[in-house]
Amino acid sequence: MDRSLNPNVKIQILNTHLTFVIWIYYLFINTMPINTTYILLGVSAVIVIYLIATYNGFVVLKTRIQEALSGIDVQLKRRADLIPNLVETVKGYAKHEKEVFENVTKARSALMHAGSLHEKAEANNMLTDALKSLFAVAEAYPALRASENFQELQRAVEDTEDKVAYSRQFYNSNVMDYNAKLGVFPSNIIGNVFAFKPFEFFEAEGEERKKVEVKFT
Repeated sequence: MDRSLNPNVKIQILNTHLTFVIWIYYLFINTMPINTTYILLGVSAVIVIYLIATYNGFVVLKTRIQEALSGIDVQLKRRADLIPNLVETVKGYAKHEKEVFENVTKARSALMHAGSLHEKAEANNMLTDALKSLFAVAEAYPALRASENFQELQRAVEDTEDKVAYSRQFYNSNVMDYNAKLGVFPSNIIGNVFAFKPFEFFEAEGEERKKVEVKFT
């Protein structure tokens, strides 16, 4: 069994030690005669502590971003996995809507083969548009809307849309904090020294920011 500590736990332990060091330093400077040597040592200690704390902050944010990105990938895959059954269900009632089915299938393929984060965002937006057209077709068929299989797929799509939106928000929030820390002085100096690079946002453009509406009356 792997008993190694989680990186975040190690960082918390290190930060606890740093707090103890600061406390000892505070007692030290208040009990010893003040001279230039002590002042230089104190300044040096503060600088080192700041460097370590800032570096740890970058590591924590980067870890959160990577975890959030993994969550996005999971939900996008789940979304893509729903498409074949959804298309086949609608096709059973509206076989003549060939163009709509082709657009949904094409968008799903683009999402599954997307490599970069930008490509994933574009493919996800494309799929959102295609699903809007598919559900617009379904609205014209009361028997389809009443189908138990279609209703289950409808609920699954809604649930996945919510999770994609949440994962995207969590990812973008951490990216914003990380990029801001990387862009302001003096933490940007430490970020550049240790080669931390900015992350791109996962964007939903225009109408794609709205959840796909799949409820029928």
